[in-house]
Amino acid sequence: MSFPFSPRRFLAMVCKEFVQMRRDRLTFAMIIGIPIMQTVLFGYAINTDPRHLPTAVVSADNSRFSRAVVAAMRASDYFSVNRVLDGRGQARELLRLGETQFVLTIPQGFGRSILRGERPVLLLEADASDPGATGAAGAAFTTIVSRAVNRELGGPYQALIPGPSPVQVRVHADYNPENITQYNIVPGLLGVIMTLTLVMITSLAITREHERGTMENLLSTPVRPLEVMLGKILPYILVGYIQAALIMGAAVWLFHVPMHGSLVLLAVLSVVFIGANLSVGVTLSTIARNQLQAIQLSIFFFLPSLLLSGFMFPFRGMPGWAQSIGSVLPLTHYLRLVRGIVLKGIGLEASWTHVWPMAVFWLVVIVIGLKRYRKTLD
Repeated sequence: MSFPFSPRRFLAMVCKEFVQMRRDRLTFAMIIGIPIMQTVLFGYAINTDPRHLPTAVVSADNSRFSRAVVAAMRASDYFSVNRVLDGRGQARELLRLGETQFVLTIPQGFGRSILRGERPVLLLEADASDPGATGAAGAAFTTIVSRAVNRELGGPYQALIPGPSPVQVRVHADYNPENITQYNIVPGLLGVIMTLTLVMITSLAITREHERGTMENLLSTPVRPLEVMLGKILPYILVGYIQAALIMGAAVWLFHVPMHGSLVLLAVLSVVFIGANLSVGVTLSTIARNQLQAIQLSIFFFLPSLLLSGFMFPFRGMPGWAQSIGSVLPLTHYLRLVRGIVLKGIGLEASWTHVWPMAVFWLVVIVIGLKRYRKTLD
């Protein structure tokens, strides 16, 4: 008589699963690697309150008050004054290109106006295309200025301290003046969604052929590895453009994201990002033995892309090592490209700064994929 549940058979099944888990090294590495990666990234790399943000100063005044304000900004944790410029035109261009986060403009006669009690205006312009990166620093700026100016008001001018602030501070949030989160998130979703879907569907498409045995027929033909890779990538480029059209359509019609740049330019340059992600999928498929492993590897690539690209958390708030890793990933540069074209209206020349790193990444991944593919032919 057999019992419906046998502890012996149950233990045999458990031991069998542990043996299979031990033999499947890639899955075991994912079980260990993903929690470690997430713990390290969230614990060390993620910072929602970025400090030491790059700041440019345009000063038409050389009084002790203007020097005190700049010195106070340098001494604070929020600002890193790394450029002192002569004209606002150059400063505005740096702000538009994303090379600086803030531009401080000190008007002519700033110190003289303070001593006369005229309350001059001090202008701080912020690149608010990512509101989370500038909010805390902009809020702290008023306090920094007041303390710096009050320290310089001594002797007969000390009577100016108890009244209204001797300086009027104005913070302009450029490119997203109302700090609408959708203006930052929705264009970024274009890159995030394509990163996840394109890598995954390409890796699954090839591993599926291995599992069904159809890849053997393909390998028996005179088709070269490069031809196979490009042939697998090209049809999915159209898929990437369909996704891009759907997301940008939602951005315009549902979320009313302003379009200041050329969508044609964005479409042309997006082919580099789409191709890079599809090449990652093809390369991962040469490592994965089945579709489950392909999905696991896709997630393993997607997680650092999501966390280190500046989509969820301010990029400049991360430590240097995290920024170095993020700068290698194509999603980081594509987010800057999309937000630059859509929110700031940058052109082809300015876009090239974000395109060439993606092109280099694409080339490197294709070379790795070709070498891995040739090994599978042996």
